[in-house]
Amino acid sequence: MPFTLPSLPYAYDALQPHIDARTMEIHLTKHHAAYVTNANKALEGTAWDNTPAEQIIANLKDLPEDKRAVVRNNAGGHVNHSMFWQLLAPAGKGGGGTPSGDLADAINAAFGSFDTFKGQFTDAAIKRFGSGWAWLCAKGGGKLAICSTANQDNPLMGEAVAGCGGTPILGLDVWEHAYYLNYQNRRPDYVAAFWNVVNWAEVARRFKAAR
Repeated sequence: MPFTLPSLPYAYDALQPHIDARTMEIHLTKHHAAYVTNANKALEGTAWDNTPAEQIIANLKDLPEDKRAVVRNNAGGHVNHSMFWQLLAPAGKGGGGTPSGDLADAINAAFGSFDTFKGQFTDAAIKRFGSGWAWLCAKGGGKLAICSTANQDNPLMGEAVAGCGGTPILGLDVWEHAYYLNYQNRRPDYVAAFWNVVNWAEVARRFKAAR
């Protein structure tokens, strides 16, 4: 069936003051909605129009060449944003703090400490030139790695396409539309605020599923 725009699992204003209500509303109902509309239009009537979006972006090479770029951008945007909303939660109500259990152990094994991981992920987000995403990915054996992608690329697309591979378990949108109303050009402030609303339970769930 065609892709549909998901509902947020919280109110538009639930992430304030870290992410403002107006940004959340525009981000979902304008930007994400446009990705859904454009992806559905591109895939309508093709053999792919009932295929899960994650499967489509992981197999872009199999799409007709005239569909590939628009699907990469728009189905990629749908996948990325559908994940992003789930990775956020109100501060103190599931959002913020630090991970625990197997996820914490894997972060410590890969990066030495949570603080080191946080610094490297922050660096990847801040230094992504232009628009894109920062990711924490699970690779073979559950080993974790940080990377970033341009535009609406996703590590599921593979290194040959996205320059970054693995199963994403945490992602941060650093397109200007994700933060400009509140932070203007201060991307580092937005990235710092993000840590207050990370839904670590959801990241842990995705890590378990990826192992």
